Amino acid sequence: MTETATDRGAQQSWLSRIARGLLALVVVLAAAGYLYENISEARDQRFNPQAGRLIDVGGDKMHIDCTGEGNPAVILDSGPGDSYISWRKVQPQISKFTRVCSYDRAGIGYSDPSSRPRTSKVMAEELHALLQAAGVAAPYVLAGHSMGGYDVRLYASLYRNEVAGMVLVDSAHPEQGERLPGFNEADAHMIRQLELMEFSTPFGLPRLLGFCSDDARVRAAECNFHTFREKVAEEKALPESASQAAATGTLGDLPLVVLSHDPDKPALGLPPEMLGPVETAWTQMQEELAHLSTRGARTVAKNSGHYVQLDRPDAVVEAVQGIVEQARAAALKP
Repeated sequence: MTETATDRGAQQSWLSRIARGLLALVVVLAAAGYLYENISEARDQRFNPQAGRLIDVGGDKMHIDCTGEGNPAVILDSGPGDSYISWRKVQPQISKFTRVCSYDRAGIGYSDPSSRPRTSKVMAEELHALLQAAGVAAPYVLAGHSMGGYDVRLYASLYRNEVAGMVLVDSAHPEQGERLPGFNEADAHMIRQLELMEFSTPFGLPRLLGFCSDDARVRAAECNFHTFREKVAEEKALPESASQAAATGTLGDLPLVVLSHDPDKPALGLPPEMLGPVETAWTQMQEELAHLSTRGARTVAKNSGHYVQLDRPDAVVEAVQGIVEQARAAALKP
């Protein structure tokens, strides 16, 4: 039987109706997801309000939370894409013996995004401007976790007279891309995952699929579009940030503690054959970081993974307190 023009027209009409129906369904689902995401964000932030305050820094608002009293002030710098909440187990303990401030880098958590490149040099400059605007007086003991280790090294290089000591918490090393087996491939995979989260967050997919934290405080600060966008930008800028950190050179005689994760608690997801080489390379690089200063020392936080401040907050507090005491003793010398 020969297909007629009428038959073809009817088929095209049905296909057109199906396409329009599918498009309408997609639009409805997207709108529902958008509404779900915005309601969920508002709910999380209403029941888990930010600590601290928002400070105007050159027309943009940056979030900082300072507690405790005393000198030197301790400044906590988080790893890539992490908000100030990552220090929630550490800050209350440090505040018992000195002033301590955690903050959100531009675009993370409760801080406005920045149009500047997301490199560690820029972040150090933005942190400096934030501390000045917030009235947090130097000198500072800087504590940086992971990529935050780059940031605090840049800060010490740019504003050396403001820094009384440093704690590197399982800090990134400028050569980790070349020396850690499979690092660049893993980082590229991480960026692809973060980009997917970035583009799907406005429609609630990461939240709906359980990719946001179970901790409501973390969700309130970090499960949003601008934070995922900043995570992507920070990850993409890691090679440049590493080069900037490498160019800072040594820390002279600055009091320094390098606090490393337990080699017996390696990163999850690594193939068994890579565990040994990765931990060996990481241990060597952590030792090298300790030699950045003639007064550097390295400590391993037993039973901790990469997030030492969450697994062993006591170890971070002890390291920070030791540097604070050295800084206070130095200040008393004639």
